[in-house]
Amino acid sequence: MPRVELPAGPIDYLDTGGDGPVLVFGHGLLMNETQWRKVIPLLDGYRCIAPTLPLGAHRQPMKPDVDLTHRGIARIIADFLVALDLTDVTLVLNDWGGGQFMISDGRAERLGRLVLASCEAFDNFPPKPARPGAALCRLPGGTRLFMRLMGTSFVRHGDQGYGGLSKTRIPDEIMDDWFGPATRDVDIRRDLRKFATGTPPRKILLKWASRLSTFDKPVLVMWATEDRMMPLEHAHRLADVFSDARLVLIDDSRTLIPEDQPEQFASAVRDFVPA
Repeated sequence: MPRVELPAGPIDYLDTGGDGPVLVFGHGLLMNETQWRKVIPLLDGYRCIAPTLPLGAHRQPMKPDVDLTHRGIARIIADFLVALDLTDVTLVLNDWGGGQFMISDGRAERLGRLVLASCEAFDNFPPKPARPGAALCRLPGGTRLFMRLMGTSFVRHGDQGYGGLSKTRIPDEIMDDWFGPATRDVDIRRDLRKFATGTPPRKILLKWASRLSTFDKPVLVMWATEDRMMPLEHAHRLADVFSDARLVLIDDSRTLIPEDQPEQFASAVRDFVPA
């Protein structure tokens, strides 16, 4: 897997190559590029790039003094686009929604389109079901305990854990890959803790969200109708925020639409970004 060195540290990424429209995929907390393993093969004719962001499943730690808050991760994506000299990019976000802060931070000049698919928005950072985990990471030794819990079937597959993100049972070998780095490596846990405890106050989140309307390029809002993490109301609010937005609702899916309905996800992207 190729790797690029950014000011924040090393970023691994999957790149299908080719001359087609560029799609850059973000992922969720304690996930990596394999979140898109069912979707990317359905997107022939596109250059699909999936960086592994420092959200706890990254394989190499970031530099110790790096900002790994939501805005910090958004800046890492912006630096990633610069490093690979990518322009007219369609940024695709699912679950984690902080990539939106590229807009409020004035770093969206390389974006041509935006796909917001059942992701955090407005003041829903982190979603309510995830807040106990974030609180645990604030305690001494809490992040290590949090990762031990990720090894249990209850947290992996129960409705109150990662099982609540998908109607399809995510394979344990995929979760082993997601949770392994922060389980084994103290520096990866340091990065995870910085992100999990770095959410700004609600007032700041809403201030940043108020700047989304400055993005005047096409936006696809794709939302799962059975999402337990991301309120369906936010889909309609996001569609109203942007001047050029379309809304697509996906039935029979929870937050991880790429897991539950990959064909519908890929079809919606193809309709939105002609190859």
